[in-house]
Amino acid sequence: MKAPFSLFLALRYLKPKRTFVSVITLISILGVTLGITVLILVISVMTGFDMELRSKVLGFEPHILVQNPNEALGEWQPLLKKIRGVPDVVAAAPFVQGPVVAEFGNQRMTPVIRGIDAPQEQKVIDIAQFIVSGKMDLSGDTTVIGADLAFTLGVHVGDKITVYSPGNLRPVLDAIKKAEKDPKALEQVKELVLPRDLIVTGIFRSGRYAYDSNFLLVPLYVAQELYGMNDSDSVTGISVKTADPNRAGEIEKELRKALPEGTNAQTWEELNKTFFDAIAMERNVMFFLLLFIVIVAAFGIMNTLITVTVQKTREIGIMKALGATTSQIVWVFLGQGMVVGFFGNLTGLALGMTLIKYRNEFKDWLAETLGVQVFPADIYQFSKIPAQVIPHDVAVICLSAFVICSLAALIPAYFAARLDPVKALRQE
Repeated sequence: MKAPFSLFLALRYLKPKRTFVSVITLISILGVTLGITVLILVISVMTGFDMELRSKVLGFEPHILVQNPNEALGEWQPLLKKIRGVPDVVAAAPFVQGPVVAEFGNQRMTPVIRGIDAPQEQKVIDIAQFIVSGKMDLSGDTTVIGADLAFTLGVHVGDKITVYSPGNLRPVLDAIKKAEKDPKALEQVKELVLPRDLIVTGIFRSGRYAYDSNFLLVPLYVAQELYGMNDSDSVTGISVKTADPNRAGEIEKELRKALPEGTNAQTWEELNKTFFDAIAMERNVMFFLLLFIVIVAAFGIMNTLITVTVQKTREIGIMKALGATTSQIVWVFLGQGMVVGFFGNLTGLALGMTLIKYRNEFKDWLAETLGVQVFPADIYQFSKIPAQVIPHDVAVICLSAFVICSLAALIPAYFAARLDPVKALRQE
């Protein structure tokens, strides 16, 4: 089957007479390939990062958080019943949360302690699924600790760690002032500053560095005592699980009607809005910035075709003299840009998908061979590079690159089509 006249000439111009493919054509295709590969890789990683972050947040955080920003929640049992009665609320549980000083051996860290009622909390967040060592046991003076925090402290299951809380700092200062006047009050000071020894019964790994390196889970009453909430009717807040996390905003509006004045409710999206907005903005900015790689490659194609136009001036004149139409001449050069764009898309897509598949192996190789940390966990909060290929995004990238390459060929095609046959034939 014979190829159309314009396509036949376009393919002939893309390669010299004695070689299969010209070096200039390969360089043009390579430029498009590089742009598409980088775009697919970066956009897929950014999308995967966003989805993985949402997954980790939903796995370890409640869908809605109810608390008073100014003080602890008092008489939380009646409030808990009201919250559970709101439509589409699946479960709710109280918690006490705050910073502490954790000590083991010669190591000291300042993690966040989260006091929970394990049976109720399991209905909101299935923490047991994250246990990698030991078990989910919070009976007595025990704790379940994040894997990275345990590694830093050198803690294993069965070890005993010492916890100091800053929650009773004000009572301690008041007691010290009182002890200066009354020596008998010194015993009260000692009771206030005594640390709490907790036995590690389990180690969890949620997959998000912020949690695994910074959280201690303890029984609710232990956290209440550490923070001086001797009254069992006081907690930091109430965590809520909804029927559909994507509808948490709608359920929150109904939930607010059941809350007393001064108590606030925030969805998981609102609590992590900064992260999600930053990722969305960076993703869009990276797309347009990296698209300039394809545009630069398109300028290379344009430059090549302009050179070809000058070199083939006599041939163009002969074709027009033999009756070639303007559209046929345009399609000769436009076809070259489309062929380069097509093969650039093909190789870029293949290379991009390959790099996405072996992204973590490549990251590990860079770390071992060159000592380059491409995706440090302490910054990005993930131990592996996440990636999610969205067909729509890949289609937009490939289509954009193909259109840019085709448009780059229009300028030389326009000048070639406007050549006067007589002047072109006089060209030496």
